[in-house]
Amino acid sequence: MAISKNQIKFVRQLEQKKFRRREGLFVAEGTKVVGDLLAHYQPHAVFATDDWLKDHASGNCHLSSVITEVTDEELRRLSFLQHPQQVLALFPIPSTAPANFSLFTSHFSLALALDGIQDPGNLGTIIRIADWFGIEQIFCSEDTVDAWNPKVVQATMGSIARVNIIYFNLLEFLDTLPADYPVYGTLLDGDNIYTQPLTPHGLIVMGNEGNGISPEIRQRVNRRLLIPSYRTDDTAESLNVAIATAVTCAEFRRRQAV
Repeated sequence: MAISKNQIKFVRQLEQKKFRRREGLFVAEGTKVVGDLLAHYQPHAVFATDDWLKDHASGNCHLSSVITEVTDEELRRLSFLQHPQQVLALFPIPSTAPANFSLFTSHFSLALALDGIQDPGNLGTIIRIADWFGIEQIFCSEDTVDAWNPKVVQATMGSIARVNIIYFNLLEFLDTLPADYPVYGTLLDGDNIYTQPLTPHGLIVMGNEGNGISPEIRQRVNRRLLIPSYRTDDTAESLNVAIATAVTCAEFRRRQAV
C-alpha cells in the first residue's frame, strides 16, 4: 500500500525544529546512520525499500510493527537527501536535560562544550570527532544548532548514536564546576597546546565559527590553549572549528597514550 500524503507531510515537517520538539522525533537516513541508531534505539517508524528489507530486516522481529515498505519514488518524496539511500527512519529524541549539573564532574573524564556552533555540518563533524576519540559527552549552549537537525544527523555518519548531547545554559553549568576543575578553551591569546600540560579529564570549550568563545564563557576558561600556525605570514587566518576540535582532541589523547 502506498504511503499517504499525511505520512509524507509528517516526515517532511520534522526538518523544522519546532515540529521535532513537538513530536519528540528526528529523522535519520541511509544504511550506515540508521543501522548504528537501530543498535541503540527503538525506532518510531522505518520506511525502507525492498532491497534494504532483504538485507537488514530479517531476524529483526522488533522492527516488524514499525516498518513500511516503500518504492524508490516514495522514498525520494520522504527524503531530505539529493540521493536517498534505501532507508529513512524516525527515532525518539533522547532526553537533553540533566537533572543535576554537578553529577557530571564525577561521571565524565574528557568532555566537549560547544558555545554557539551554528553550522549543521560543523556540529555533525564534531559529534563524529568526539565519537572517534572516545568522548561520550557534548554539552551545548542553548544557541548551538539543534543536533537533531537532519543535516547534523547525516553529517555524524552514525556517531550520534554513541555520544550524549545535552543542551542547557552553559554559563550556569560552568559555574557549578569546582574552581580548580580544568576548563580548556582554544583562544588566540592562549598558550601553545603542544607545550602545555594537559589533564586526562576536563572540559574542552569550542566557540562560534565567526566569533569564537563568547566573552562570558571565556572568563570561565582557566586553561587557555592556542593551536599555533606554522606560516610566517598572516594568510591562514584561522582554523575551521571542527578541524580545531579534531586537532585539540587528538593532542589530548596523544598525551594519554605516551
